[in-house]
Amino acid sequence: ADQAVKKAAKAYKNKSIPVQTGAVLGAGIMGGGIAVQAAMSKLPMIMKDLSQDALHKGMNEALSVLEKAVEKKKLTVRALGETLLKIKPTLEDKELTQAQLVIEAVTENLAIKQRVLAATESVMAPEAILTSNTSTISITQLSESLQRPENFCGMHFFNPVPRMPLVEIIRGKKSSDTAVATAVQVALQMGKTPVVVNDCPGFLVNRVLFAYFTGFNRLLQKGADFVQIDQVMERYGWPMGPAYLLDVVGIDTAVHASSVMSQAFPDRMGFDSTFTLNQLFQEKKYGQKTGQGFYGYSVDAKGKPKKEITEQSPPRGTKSITPDEIIDSLMLPFIFESRRCLNEGIVQDPLALDLAMILGLGYPTHRGGPLCTGETLGESALKEKSMRLEPESGALYHYISPTA
Repeated sequence: ADQAVKKAAKAYKNKSIPVQTGAVLGAGIMGGGIAVQAAMSKLPMIMKDLSQDALHKGMNEALSVLEKAVEKKKLTVRALGETLLKIKPTLEDKELTQAQLVIEAVTENLAIKQRVLAATESVMAPEAILTSNTSTISITQLSESLQRPENFCGMHFFNPVPRMPLVEIIRGKKSSDTAVATAVQVALQMGKTPVVVNDCPGFLVNRVLFAYFTGFNRLLQKGADFVQIDQVMERYGWPMGPAYLLDVVGIDTAVHASSVMSQAFPDRMGFDSTFTLNQLFQEKKYGQKTGQGFYGYSVDAKGKPKKEITEQSPPRGTKSITPDEIIDSLMLPFIFESRRCLNEGIVQDPLALDLAMILGLGYPTHRGGPLCTGETLGESALKEKSMRLEPESGALYHYISPTA
């Protein structure tokens, strides 16, 4: 799968424009991470924001990444300095005229993004490519504010950028082959694995992930214990269970994305205001970033977050649920939503879909990805599990064939 995806990515090279300088809009954690990843790959980056304080934070994020690389002996102190010099922080729009590709990474809000994208396009070179790092908002919808929508596409990085190998390149309805090809080549230059997908709410990875999170919600509503669920899914092969993952993603971020997915797919992912996620959001318990979500977080001796159950954690369910039921409740939505994406043409290649889930979400590698898992289980087993779960839990568990 890895070889097939990289071969497909290289095939875009002839349609791309050369990029000598890139730019990122927004100097937050994502913006800083994108800038330093490009700089480490020898691509000079302009980092633009509206305040000097934001630029300081972005440069500090980049410095933190580089210092960790020095500690691990992956980078020399001299190389650290040279890399940092490849990032040019600025408050000036006119600096963007130097960039052949710009990545917008501002707040995940449609109106704000459209405003920033339109203002940026007005100062860019006419042939330059503009991209958005949105994780859920339609690329086609974002392009409605642009004069040159053909020069625009999605470029969705995963957090933390330096560690996550996947970049989703999202083709909007008006995105040209040149825009997509240039984004693919820049992702390759940055040492990432690009997977090209067609536009839809949540694109590929987040669309499937939120079907999984909806399955998690169904279990909590049945009275399941979120700690047991995490333990079962970690034994299944995930790097972390769904409750812990939501804390890491950020409860506020997840609530916003849930509302987007609920509007797009109400029959399967309708947002339930009684979901523990929403209750945590109302209490401003956003996970690791605030020190409390499903779990409480303190800092260990190495300066890393340490999770534990605290008095502020949500009540744990007491219903006895078997590990197999937990796995089926979470993995069936994952497999079926993956099949929907393939059948709808959101992604063309089943190998690319499986690899995207492994690289973007940490899907258990030894299980080969959700499509491979479905094949391994077999259609009769999937139909039996679907018939058992769908009557009480709805369309989320409706059986989808591999070639619907």
